[in-house]
Amino acid sequence: MTGPAAISANGSASWADALLLSFAQAGYDRAEPAILQPAEPFLDLSGEDIRKSLYLTTDASGEELCLRPDLTIPVARDYLASPRSGQPAGFSYLGPVFRYRGGAGSEFLQAGIESFGRQDRAAADAEMLALALEAASAFGVRDVEIRTGDVGLFHALIDALELYPVWRRRLIKDFNRKVSLTADIERLTLATAPGRNEYEGVLAALAGSDRNAALALVTDLMSIAGTTNVGGRTVAEIADRFLEQSTLKAGALPRDAVDIIKRFLSIAGDPDDAVAQLRALAEDAKLDLTAAIDQFESRVGFMATRGIDTHQARFSTSFGRGLDYYTGFEFELHARGNGSEPLVAGGRYDNLMTQLGAANPIPAVGFSVWIETLTKLGKSVNGGAA
Repeated sequence: MTGPAAISANGSASWADALLLSFAQAGYDRAEPAILQPAEPFLDLSGEDIRKSLYLTTDASGEELCLRPDLTIPVARDYLASPRSGQPAGFSYLGPVFRYRGGAGSEFLQAGIESFGRQDRAAADAEMLALALEAASAFGVRDVEIRTGDVGLFHALIDALELYPVWRRRLIKDFNRKVSLTADIERLTLATAPGRNEYEGVLAALAGSDRNAALALVTDLMSIAGTTNVGGRTVAEIADRFLEQSTLKAGALPRDAVDIIKRFLSIAGDPDDAVAQLRALAEDAKLDLTAAIDQFESRVGFMATRGIDTHQARFSTSFGRGLDYYTGFEFELHARGNGSEPLVAGGRYDNLMTQLGAANPIPAVGFSVWIETLTKLGKSVNGGAA
């Protein structure tokens, strides 16, 4: 069930109408992608772990399909297939999505905005946050905590430190997943060279290589051996394991790099203060982070221009939303005092479009609105009025 009937069933028609009106007035066209989607993009971009949450089927040709678990990827796919692909375009949406959520309902409404092709990234980021605040206001919810971060700053830091490629990839992966980053830093700090083994020559050949070089070498070796997997591991998984072992064999993550990363991850608070702390860190460590910090500072300026009280927004360099495809600005709006469940959440995901098949990079930023949560909270703060 979609459209007004579904909205009424959730008791939020007036708020949803106000939400859609605000999106339309901001210039975002209504998108209505198909409910049945190819499963491959979701599995490729979110990993096989998402499979247990999807509602899957297979068509007559053998293609694996799923009920859409969110709307960002379907909207992006439709945009890429349209004549507007590569050009600035903005879309809004409101409709059901489907994924297993334990005790919660597996079908629920999701609304949001996706903006593609805008080169003025800082201004577009600020616009997303402003529209996200308007979305919460459409439900009568105005007292919110604004939590922000920028994974692009972490990428810039790791690049400037000129670490081995495998260290870079491992640290960024852990940052995006919001798991084990501190433990991983400590493990790489204390790494000791493994003992001699039958793969000593392979490890020596891979020392300091990037992932593509490792994958090519392991593919060639396994082709010579006439196999495509070992013990259930794919060629890519074996290459990743060899890369990690070769890097650990080369020595531990440098202590000065560890200290810089830890100092970076401790920066939090007022965005303007964070800019000053980041510039001080870059100067002390003699790292060129100018472009990333300038982008961050420009975004803060556009946020203020949009009427957002930046002193009430919390910025943290360690903040992330746990998805690999985010590349820059990330944010969540929370009810005051709610530590875990976001009301609106989103960010910049410039790499997603090429991962979905775009021939050239296309800037992209957007957010999703959690209708159920906002509806309940809106009724609470407005005395039950719908």
